[in-house]
Amino acid sequence: MWTILLIVAVVGVWALVRLGRQTEGPRRGQWRVTATLIAAVMMAGGALATARGGFILGPALLIGALYLVLQSRDRPVRPRAEAMSAEEARSLLGVGPGASDAEVQSAWRRLMARAHPDQGGAEGLAARLNAARDRLLGR
Repeated sequence: MWTILLIVAVVGVWALVRLGRQTEGPRRGQWRVTATLIAAVMMAGGALATARGGFILGPALLIGALYLVLQSRDRPVRPRAEAMSAEEARSLLGVGPGASDAEVQSAWRRLMARAHPDQGGAEGLAARLNAARDRLLGR
């Protein structure tokens, strides 16, 4: 029985190390892949343990695998509930109340060059900048 647990642990650690070396964005993709691999190993270990007479360890591994699969499923991102005010949008973009569309677009480009997730910025800030631009341009 300890051999089964050791094999499951070694495969799980190997999967974590291998997936940890991948370069993925800050999204949940890496977590989903890791959880899926660990769940697969747990399912195999649970089936093997149950087949060998481990009627406590086997179902426990199967329930743990099911929990990982359910927790790692892709969930849609909820949009922000409250709308951004024009004053908040101007403050975020750093433009005055009488700013033209060209000035708003220029401020958005300047800030987005640093805040875009592909340039090392945060997704949340980029989304807020987009919302501010859309609010001021009337989109």
